Amino acid sequence: MKKTREIPEITVGICSGKEISFTLNSGFCGNSGEVFEKGLYIAELSNNHIRIKGSDKSTEHESGSILTSVNGNKSSFTIHAVTIGVDFHWQRKEDQVFRGKMKFIIENDKVTIVNVIPIEDYLVSVISSEMKATSSAELLKAHAVVSRSWLLAQIERSRDMNRRNAESKTHFVSDNEIIRWYGREDHKNFDVCADDHCQRYQGITRASAPDVAKAIVLTSGEVLTCNGAVCDTRYYKCCGGITELFENVWEPVNHPYLQKVVDKPPDPADIEPDISNEENARKWILGNPDAFCNTNDRNVLSLVLNEYDQETNDFFRWKVRYTQKELSSLVRQRTGIDFGTVTDLIPLERGTSGRIIRLKIKGTLRTMIIGKELEIRKSLSKSHLYSSCFIVEKLIENEEQCFIIHGAGWGHGVGLCQIGAAVMGSKGYSYREILFHYFRDSALEKIY
Repeated sequence: MKKTREIPEITVGICSGKEISFTLNSGFCGNSGEVFEKGLYIAELSNNHIRIKGSDKSTEHESGSILTSVNGNKSSFTIHAVTIGVDFHWQRKEDQVFRGKMKFIIENDKVTIVNVIPIEDYLVSVISSEMKATSSAELLKAHAVVSRSWLLAQIERSRDMNRRNAESKTHFVSDNEIIRWYGREDHKNFDVCADDHCQRYQGITRASAPDVAKAIVLTSGEVLTCNGAVCDTRYYKCCGGITELFENVWEPVNHPYLQKVVDKPPDPADIEPDISNEENARKWILGNPDAFCNTNDRNVLSLVLNEYDQETNDFFRWKVRYTQKELSSLVRQRTGIDFGTVTDLIPLERGTSGRIIRLKIKGTLRTMIIGKELEIRKSLSKSHLYSSCFIVEKLIENEEQCFIIHGAGWGHGVGLCQIGAAVMGSKGYSYREILFHYFRDSALEKIY
């Protein structure tokens, strides 16, 4: 990995809309030196330009125009009613405060506000947004390295694809099978978005604890590398006991550092469980295996998880119940395919963590195979099923066919398990030990 003395500056897409309301908390200036005083403004489209309206003036700007604080990076701006948790069960709106520059671009007949900010300042917010700033110091440092590595790996990947004028294949569709995975290919005009699709970034709204800033400083420029390249370090809430392979969730590329990891201290006497087959998967999911992320310690969870994440208490093992009518209607709505009455959900292929990669949905009108894991999760929930690591129990209740989905874990399961890492931090593991537990065959390197 090429080293540099300069801290990189990145672009973060915050929100889009026909009209966006924002407040400048101090003076800013435009590309041409025009001054925008402190106050409330609205950005909207106007004849292929962006109109910025304040209390006493209205100006039009080209797409790509930037507002820069006249007081340096200490000043801030507030964007009102930003949607967070898009398409997740806790989706909501909130006002968010940011530092850095404001960039206005036109996308899909909407205005998009992009935050231009040094990567280390961005990370202070990400760590506070992804978890509580009161987490253990070692967990904060581990997550700083993971978030920094992931971001730089994505930027380098995008630049490489642009140089080669390449497009990333994200699906395979036939008459009886839909295999789709979800990456970052939809972000063409900025490096990352501000929501869970990339990394939660909520400006300085939650970046309030000195421990977070300290963790960023102590790990400044540190990334995980493998074979000379920055690692694509993925993370999620809870693995359920075993982590998943990258290629079982996204494109068919094997990364040496994203392999199967049993989420507990190594023991030479242990026989590593194989839960890729149905019998073992059933026992695993219905069981209560020892794992770092198998915890009910509310003190640890309350330190790590933001309030809206604590609305979900069943991280390690969970259960969802549907009547046959509910399931049939839900699947039709979420997939756009009329299966008729759904009669069965049959796992065809599982990954190392027990997550289903290919699922057969049988109906009275049609039978289809769907995958990969997020496509399955989106098809079986109004937002997202917690994970695709589940088994299906069919039974009759009150003379009605019901489907009980027994599941494990929350998220895709690739890379760092946030709850497992939190428990490791609480048990005294160092951030290096946390990193090398989840990312085998990687090295820690300082690149700036």
